[in-house]
Amino acid sequence: MAASAGKPQVYVSTLYFIEGLPYTMVTQMSLVMFKNLGADNAYIGLVTTYLTIPWAIKLLWAPFIDQVGTRRGWILVSHMVLAVLTGVLSCLMVVPNANVLSIVALTSIAFISATQDVAIDGYYMDVLDKEQQALYVGIRGAAYKLAWLVGSGALVFLAGKIGSSTPLGIRYGWVASFATCALFLAVACFFHNLILPRPLEAHKPQIEKTTFSQKVRNFLDVFISYANQDRAHWIFAYILLFRLGDALMIKMAQPFLLDGRNLGGLGIPTENVGIVYGTVGTLSLLVGGIFGSWLISRFGLKRCLLPAAIFQSSAILLYWALAKFQPGIEMVAVVNAFEQFSYGIGCAAYTIYLMSTVKPEYKASHYAIATGMMAVGLLVPGMVSGFLTRLGYPTFFLISFLASIPGIITILFLPFKEEYKAESQPEGS
Repeated sequence: MAASAGKPQVYVSTLYFIEGLPYTMVTQMSLVMFKNLGADNAYIGLVTTYLTIPWAIKLLWAPFIDQVGTRRGWILVSHMVLAVLTGVLSCLMVVPNANVLSIVALTSIAFISATQDVAIDGYYMDVLDKEQQALYVGIRGAAYKLAWLVGSGALVFLAGKIGSSTPLGIRYGWVASFATCALFLAVACFFHNLILPRPLEAHKPQIEKTTFSQKVRNFLDVFISYANQDRAHWIFAYILLFRLGDALMIKMAQPFLLDGRNLGGLGIPTENVGIVYGTVGTLSLLVGGIFGSWLISRFGLKRCLLPAAIFQSSAILLYWALAKFQPGIEMVAVVNAFEQFSYGIGCAAYTIYLMSTVKPEYKASHYAIATGMMAVGLLVPGMVSGFLTRLGYPTFFLISFLASIPGIITILFLPFKEEYKAESQPEGS
């Protein structure tokens, strides 16, 4: 527990908003930015997938963060560095070769953001007891998705609005959007330095207390202990395969909305994509995640995981229908909202299963391994997504649906541990 007390509902909300914002910049806002700067789908798919690699390999340095310094310290330094890097990214939008230079800045942001994720997730378990962790898990998820809402909704809208209604152009729209992100991060550094509690038993540096061979054994034990569980091969297969379908679809959803109808897309202006996909879609995702969590707390993870997966994957076909029939923007908004709602339900179940694979003695590191493996599973589909759109968007979304089936099949062979029950939360939660 903590020696000083900020209110958990405040600092959990702000921490997970700031955890989600850089991820949204790198994985969502950059999709639209590169499209606005004239990149084609193949380039966008390759580059934005490459940018997710730090989240896939963060498990390699997660044990180091567990042993050196305090997680509170890692969080504050990460905030400060991210603010500076995002400010640099904002300035790069108006220089020649902005595409290439922005990749360098976004890569740096991705590495620091992945490090920040490990520190924040570990800090959450440091300062809150088990009852509080259960109580605030909904706030944590909502704050993270609020960052998606702000980034892929409001800030994409801002970039598009400046680009379409002022003489400054779309590049200065992105200057304003990324500068706003930098401001959020700088304020968070100052704010969190004031309110984040200091755990009474904050983990201390252990490196000087152990020999090199002990450090190596401790490091390896993190991975060995995670692999040493019942039907681990099926767990790994599920983590790696389950998101193949939505990894394809999500990577090209916004380029599909932006591409002209002559190219098979829907020709929606950037500011409207910010509303349809970033705002309405993200709100639907948030509602779906909350509803999925409630379903699991009510009926148990084992009963919900397979139906949630089937519901999520079947909704991919709605994008096939959009590509096939190319309706107006109102229908696009409705279909996208429903697809995002189903995605929220499926991802809630998937995330809770990942949490169930973590062992208490290595909470932060094991969760980093699980989410890192998830990110690895997104790499290949993300890389080929842009090339597959050359087959036509209807064929592409049909392939996305078919790619989701192997992950669903693995659920039939998964082990289930303790059920996720509402009763585990404090009364009145």
